[in-house]
Amino acid sequence: MSSITIPQKRKILDRINQIVEDSEQGFEDKLQDICELLEEEIEIFDWVGFYLVDPRADRELVLGPYVGEPTDHTRIPFGKGICGQTAETNETFVVQDVNQEDNYLACSIHVKAEIVVPVKKEGEFVAELDIDSHTKDSLTDEHRTMLEKACESLANLF
Repeated sequence: MSSITIPQKRKILDRINQIVEDSEQGFEDKLQDICELLEEEIEIFDWVGFYLVDPRADRELVLGPYVGEPTDHTRIPFGKGICGQTAETNETFVVQDVNQEDNYLACSIHVKAEIVVPVKKEGEFVAELDIDSHTKDSLTDEHRTMLEKACESLANLF
């Protein structure tokens, strides 16, 4: 497993807070910058993106800003795949080996592990951060806690 150090975690969270608070940038640009930051700073993060609740659809996610290979999954119903499960339950899902998951939506043959973290505004699910890794068993508790804290900060954007 590829762990992260406390200083690295602090640096990333501080930078995310700066991006969120930047009054010069728009919503999409902020999400894009966060994707780029996470993909650059964490070696095992190979695809980083956001799925947002589509206000025009009933219980459906729409792909937002992301970094990595293009995906066919631009819309995901609540409950379908790991992203849909997160939307349904409002809980973080960590999958260390996607081949062991019955409900996994394959995005790329290279993806081996995935973490999906909900973004909640006043307790209500509004979006999620989805991260894929090409390395099986690579996601640590440090990754999870850092990403959950980051998503708490992101709630201020919605």
